[in-house]
Amino acid sequence: MFALAFITSCKQAKNVNNNSSMLPKDTVQTVSKPATEPQPDLKTNPLEFIPNGYELFSRTEGDLNKDGKTDVVLMIKATDPKKWVDDEYRGRLNRNRRGLIILFKRDGGYELAAENDECFTSENEDGCAYYPPELSLSIQKNILVLNYAYGRYGYWEYIFRYQNNDFELIAYNSYSCRGGVTLGITEVNFSTRTYVHKENVNADEEDEEEVFKVKTVKLKRKNLIKLTEITDFDELDLDLPNND
Repeated sequence: MFALAFITSCKQAKNVNNNSSMLPKDTVQTVSKPATEPQPDLKTNPLEFIPNGYELFSRTEGDLNKDGKTDVVLMIKATDPKKWVDDEYRGRLNRNRRGLIILFKRDGGYELAAENDECFTSENEDGCAYYPPELSLSIQKNILVLNYAYGRYGYWEYIFRYQNNDFELIAYNSYSCRGGVTLGITEVNFSTRTYVHKENVNADEEDEEEVFKVKTVKLKRKNLIKLTEITDFDELDLDLPNND
């Protein structure tokens, strides 16, 4: 199911009236040339966009705006020494938050398309009885996918598409399991406002065939969530129905 500027140029103004000197002085008007569009700040190396106080955590590449060029998505991580902690069992841990920088490939370099420096928690957060989910990035068919893998418990993912001059959340998927047994599958398409949840009614019977009860709901949300507006994915409220 299904995560900037336009470069334009203007023609120089023609000489509107080459005979302006023949006009009476009180009727002569100065013709000014139209201002050119500001050009984007291009850089040849994507890493030059990483701000001070951050470092590269991971990167992925692919075409995000359907222009045939290879764009770049950087996951960055803050480097504040005050955010390091000592864990009783895991030792010294870096709890600095992480974020995203999205770059479009242009002729002559890369252009900043979107930036959200601290929307993800650290990879070293407390996973309680299990390890913290592993966050990974990928670009699939011009779509940006943020996947949280949670080992034997399943995964969830946020899917963004570049549209309306921004990256908008168009879909959310989750898969929950216990060992090799599927508990539930949730598929949300925010573009069509469709919510589908599939619950395995035989989840407690490991030897039984998986049989799903399907619940479909039409969502009320109309405005799509923008990637740059998300302050913390852990606290993101998608306003989805309960599965009771």
